[in-house]
Amino acid sequence: MERKTKFDYAFKLECIKLVLEKHSSIESVSNQKGVSKSNLGKWVGFYKQYGFIALLPRKNQSYSVNFKLKVLKAIDKDFLSLRETCLKFNIPDAAIIVKWQRDFANFGLEGLQSKPRGRPKSMNINNRKKRKSDKPLTREEELLLENEALRCENELLKKLQALIQAEEKARKRKP
Repeated sequence: MERKTKFDYAFKLECIKLVLEKHSSIESVSNQKGVSKSNLGKWVGFYKQYGFIALLPRKNQSYSVNFKLKVLKAIDKDFLSLRETCLKFNIPDAAIIVKWQRDFANFGLEGLQSKPRGRPKSMNINNRKKRKSDKPLTREEELLLENEALRCENELLKKLQALIQAEEKARKRKP
């Protein structure tokens, strides 16, 4: 499944060519095309630095702890802005770096470790259904299973009857 993008490759390239080749200002192109100035400036910067590849949609990337640390050290050492850092290290969004900074400030190196994605598997081995054995059931076990099935059926019928009665009461009140 492909990631949905707001602006496609051709549109981005068209906007960048207006800025670079036609020498239009970023502000005029953003007004003309309905794109924010910051997005357009980011596209132009990435295009100048990395070429056509920078305009293609990116898959979710995972970065190593060393790379994250290198980025954070470069910000402190070279006094880079978030946009400059994104351009220098080819990171698609400044929010990624902000999250790294926050995690590093709160948790240190542990905060920069990759976290597992998705819902955790919390299936308990003891809760699994027992496998059917090849042995036939005893008469007592058969009766217990039948008794349980009849109880379930009885409860279901009671709930159904209660629903029917509730609907009849509601109909009587409405006229």
